[in-house]
Amino acid sequence: MHGSEKCFNKFLSAATFYRPDVAILAGDITGKLIVPITQKPDGTYSAWFMGSEKTAKTEQEVAEIEKGIRNSGYYPYRTTPEVVASLESDKKNVHALFTKVMVENVERWVGLAEEKLKGTKVKIFISPGNDDRWEIDEALKKSTFMVNPDLKVVNVDDHHEMITMGFTNHTPWNSPREFDEEYLADKIEAMASQVKDMSNAIFNLHCPPIDTSIDSAPKLDETLKPISTAGQIVMAPAGSSAVRNAVLKHQPLVGLHGHIHESRGVVPLGRTRCFNPGSEYGTGVLRGLILNLSEKGIKSYMFTSG
Repeated sequence: MHGSEKCFNKFLSAATFYRPDVAILAGDITGKLIVPITQKPDGTYSAWFMGSEKTAKTEQEVAEIEKGIRNSGYYPYRTTPEVVASLESDKKNVHALFTKVMVENVERWVGLAEEKLKGTKVKIFISPGNDDRWEIDEALKKSTFMVNPDLKVVNVDDHHEMITMGFTNHTPWNSPREFDEEYLADKIEAMASQVKDMSNAIFNLHCPPIDTSIDSAPKLDETLKPISTAGQIVMAPAGSSAVRNAVLKHQPLVGLHGHIHESRGVVPLGRTRCFNPGSEYGTGVLRGLILNLSEKGIKSYMFTSG
């Protein structure tokens, strides 16, 4: 999602449109940027967004700007030129404001989910990913019917247990929930040891297994720009060895992964099928996966996009 409200609303709609028993949103749910909407002395508002200045004279026009910002995965923030100037001179205040806005938005999303899905029979699991700050965990707890399954073993139905981990191995971006492979291995093993029926288990691990077709990401130079050769972006494996080793050791029924936006697909690791739906949140497209499971295995699957 990476903060895209358009994608989140599509997720909520999918939870009723496809009539699933379980809907899972597994990591990287928060946005990456605050967009100030500054009130000028004459009472009008302006925001620099998507390469141009947006202006508004009425509350309705401001709300439309805010909607466009949220749908793109950013956070609108109504403010004044004085506050913007003070924030530019104090990075600590920027970090604190970003966390505050992020938490408030997750709380708002929890409210949207409650409003739309409470009373339905679908189970909702929403967990953080490596890009998500630790402060949002409390916001997720405020739901009365959604479950954050991170670092837990949960029963998704009578036949399938699921373990979940939003942590990843280290990336060039130094995001909040990155750890050494040994630490990831310990966390996975602690959950796997509690699974009663591994043959029907789901490993909902945000990072895909390394050296597979679902963990290929653009290779970056020292300035974090993609490396190109002959006009083509060079791709490199970016998954986790701990995840790969755990899947090969325990051979669960399913591996559910994300993290790498460019590597949508499915790959077998032994008897396990590992899936990555990919991501196009920046364009408002929700990519997903429908899994039809029975107590005897995977009956069918289908990638979705829309």
